[in-house]
Amino acid sequence: MRSENSYFYGIDRLTVLIYLLLVVMGWLNVYAAVYDEKHAVIFDISQKYGKQLIWILGAFILAIIILIIDAGFFTSFAYPIYALLLIANILVVFIGKEIKGSRSWFRVGDIGVQPAEFIKFAIGLALAKFLSNQVLHDAKSVKGILKSFWVQRNTWFAMLFFVVPLLAIKILQNETGLALVLTAFIIVLYREGLNVNYILFGFFIIVIFIFSLSYSPIIITLSLIGLFLFFLLFIQRNFKNLTRWVLALGFSIMLVFGSNEMYNRLLPHQRTRMDVLLGRGSVNLKKEGYNVNQAKIAIGSGGLLGKGYLQGTQTKYHFVPEQETDFIFCTVGEEWGFLGSIIVIALHFTLIIRIITLAERQRSDYSRIYGYAVASILFFHVTVNIGMALGLLPVIGIPLPFFSYGGSSIWAFTVLLFIFIKLDASRLLILR
Repeated sequence: MRSENSYFYGIDRLTVLIYLLLVVMGWLNVYAAVYDEKHAVIFDISQKYGKQLIWILGAFILAIIILIIDAGFFTSFAYPIYALLLIANILVVFIGKEIKGSRSWFRVGDIGVQPAEFIKFAIGLALAKFLSNQVLHDAKSVKGILKSFWVQRNTWFAMLFFVVPLLAIKILQNETGLALVLTAFIIVLYREGLNVNYILFGFFIIVIFIFSLSYSPIIITLSLIGLFLFFLLFIQRNFKNLTRWVLALGFSIMLVFGSNEMYNRLLPHQRTRMDVLLGRGSVNLKKEGYNVNQAKIAIGSGGLLGKGYLQGTQTKYHFVPEQETDFIFCTVGEEWGFLGSIIVIALHFTLIIRIITLAERQRSDYSRIYGYAVASILFFHVTVNIGMALGLLPVIGIPLPFFSYGGSSIWAFTVLLFIFIKLDASRLLILR
């Protein structure tokens, strides 16, 4: 019989198995993306696939270390871990190496570390620590929302204290992709009782912003007024909350006419990405539209079963930029086809669903909250990375978990996941 004192006692084997499958498949795709017949030896550390193999072995060592550490360590040192990584993200602004217009890397020789990748699990730990003793309440009226906002002030304080500082730093660093990842923690707050009206309000602003850039403000304003009257006369059928709806309509119209001003304040490359996504104006497929166009060609050319491993022409001849990092899914689509793409997507979402299932069985609020943080971050990364490769979302430059090339990425996602695996293995304990 296996001893309960074993470091590996109680770990969820299915989660570990999915992790291993994703890592192996990811390395195979990195190898295919940078394959060179002159350098085909898999242990050649002068090549990216050789370096990735070393980083994967390092990730396995990190996973074992995490499983050996007592679960109480992650609760006791949640705040110090967050503080250290926040300081690292501040320091990198001043002493980091600038790469592609962003100063977000510490670099010593050929070794580079991106601290922003590691802060994600630190925020998860800190939020779990802070929120584990909070009780959130729902509300459905204006008065109730205001009351709920006050009742939930600790939650908003947590967001302000743990997420907003890093959000500001990433925006100043021109790292909007990593900044947007932090919005995934809204899912955690929703699970813990955050009023859904706040989330719907956020989605509403995004929808209005997008439509305002695509259509005439006059048409959108008239449409909003029409929807307002239809809702008031045929659905609501009373004027009890007329003031609230009039204020909502007024805010919406202000947002419609202010969207172009917000758009003009974006950086040039950010406006270009929005133009490519929304089809605004004439997009030059040899310049600003090149990445997405080549990505879609690569994925579409794979057909049902793909061209075969190491047989992708778009991949082999490097038509797709960043094909081993941000656009790694293009290699999957071209060489493994639709079927292979579905398998990769299914594995990622099976992992996410498994994490949520495990989170719900935790006795400790801390472990449950952290589990949802892990699931939220993975969900955001998978959805956005694949969405931008398919041309459905703007290109914001975030890696596909366990697939994309890079030591910081594979190590950070491994630490993120295995901390939860360790917490789940200790689920009979009440961690605070």
